[in-house]
Amino acid sequence: MLQDSAAFSGFSVDDLQKAKDFYQNTLGLAVTEQPNMGLTLEFRSGAKVFIYPKPNHQPATFTVLNFPVKDIDEAVDALTQKGVTFEQYGEPFPTDEKGIARSNDPTQGPSIAWFTDPAGNVLAVLQD
Repeated sequence: MLQDSAAFSGFSVDDLQKAKDFYQNTLGLAVTEQPNMGLTLEFRSGAKVFIYPKPNHQPATFTVLNFPVKDIDEAVDALTQKGVTFEQYGEPFPTDEKGIARSNDPTQGPSIAWFTDPAGNVLAVLQD
C-alpha cells in the first residue's frame, strides 16, 4: 500500500524566515514556500523535505538531513566560507580541525562532518 507513495520527511524550526535564508542562500537548495504551512526543500533526485514552524521547537538530537558529496573536504571548505561552523566531537567519532570524522575503512562508514541549521537541527555532509 505505502510502497508506491511519494513519501517525504519533515522537521521543525523555530524561525521559518531564518530557515529559508539558510537553506536557500547558504546551502544553495531549491526552497518553495508553502503559504501558512512551511517550506519544501526540493532535490534534483525528486526527493522533498518539509520544514514547518513550531513555536515550542526543540532541535533534533540526531542528524535530520544527510548530504552525500563527492569530496567532503571541498564541501566542508565551501560551507565554511559561507559561514557554516562544523561540530567538533570526540569519541566515538573524533573529528579533525575541519570538523570531519574521517573513515579510512568503508566497512566502518563514510567520512562525515556535522553542522546545525539556525534552529539547531543537526545536518551532515558525508563522503559519497
